[in-house]
Amino acid sequence: MQIGYFTERPYRWLDEDDVLRNKAFFALPNDRFDASQAAEDYNYWLDEYSAAEELGFDVLALNEHHGNPICMGSVQNIEAAILARITKRARIALIGNPLPVNKHPLRLAEELATIDVISRGRLISGWVRGAGSEQYFNNANPAYNRELLDEAHEFIVQAWTRPGPWRYEGKHFHYRHVNPWVLPYQKPHPPIWMPGVLSPETVLWAADHGYPYIGLGTAIPPTCELWDLYADRMAANGFQAGPENFGYVVPAFVAETEERAQELGRGFVFGGGQNAFSRPEHTLPPGYNSKAATKRLAEGGASATTWTGLAAARRANLLGEDRPAEEDLGAVRQKLYRGLDRAQQAHTVLVGTPDQVSAKVKRLLSITRPGVLIFLHVQGRVSNEDRMRSLELLSEHVLPDMRDHARRIGLVDQFEQTPGSRKLAAGAARDDVVDRDELEGLASL
Repeated sequence: MQIGYFTERPYRWLDEDDVLRNKAFFALPNDRFDASQAAEDYNYWLDEYSAAEELGFDVLALNEHHGNPICMGSVQNIEAAILARITKRARIALIGNPLPVNKHPLRLAEELATIDVISRGRLISGWVRGAGSEQYFNNANPAYNRELLDEAHEFIVQAWTRPGPWRYEGKHFHYRHVNPWVLPYQKPHPPIWMPGVLSPETVLWAADHGYPYIGLGTAIPPTCELWDLYADRMAANGFQAGPENFGYVVPAFVAETEERAQELGRGFVFGGGQNAFSRPEHTLPPGYNSKAATKRLAEGGASATTWTGLAAARRANLLGEDRPAEEDLGAVRQKLYRGLDRAQQAHTVLVGTPDQVSAKVKRLLSITRPGVLIFLHVQGRVSNEDRMRSLELLSEHVLPDMRDHARRIGLVDQFEQTPGSRKLAAGAARDDVVDRDELEGLASL
């Protein structure tokens, strides 16, 4: 299997009270930004990624968000280009480029091909719809989100694989001359991932294209449901899905003692953590999601995720109810800490000693059976030294256990077995892609 490392590259110089009062990271006034401090962070993050490669991680993952200090990766392709030059072995995974808010897919095709060439074929290109707040920031019409993704994706794949020059006339994009000179190093093009957060439409889209679906820290039971949905669609298309079709991102932090790990692990809920990515009115702009998907989120399908900005306390906003009254910030922090405890019990956040995290991640692997698992490193005001020590402990103790366990239970990745390469006879029952017995065991803990 492939084991990845990922950080949101947070801006670590914020006053947490400012974020809590704003009720989100998105739309926090940028007069809090200090370029000299950000320069220290940017350079440190590149060093940390280089260290992760040296410590044995197979994949270095980046993402992109705009106008949001929880993630300074506003232009992830620049960071990826730097990593393409300063690293040698690890694959560089983008999770991913938000196609519907990118108004120039030909430029994006050139950028990604250049990264792939500089890295000598180590790019994994992920596509995402982009968070709801990205629609606001980039002045994109959310009602066209999915069709923009479809058209941009098809165009980029053509730009990478169709000999030029040629002309393109689509609904949203028009080019008189398509003839990119720099083409991908990998043929026919770099591997493509489809990350998502419990959207059935996204899962089915990934299955129809045979792209691995990457769960972004989502609650384990509904994640298993969507794995099955993906596998059913693959089976209907005549193929057997397996570990090579799935990946999962899980927040993790390790220290020598549980007390120290828990102290620093609270960085996962600094300012509200991923659940405070943006306020509900920015998270779900009108037209962004289908009615069915919005109802699923509002009813708690994503209440345990670390990604969507839809904590259980915010369901009222989605259902049109009154927003809760202002709360004491100390009380808000205590709620966040209790939520972190629940996430740890649910195995959607892994914090502890190497032995504790190793045991939990092996259980997670047994249930969800992904071919790639990516650790999202702690956020918040955690020092460089503590972050590096966590990476070292993961490398020395957790990664070897994971690799042994993955071999025992047959977790192959997409580079060992191509997604969609296993044909399924008409009418034949597909193999299981998750372990329901292990899932029941987790529920009983």
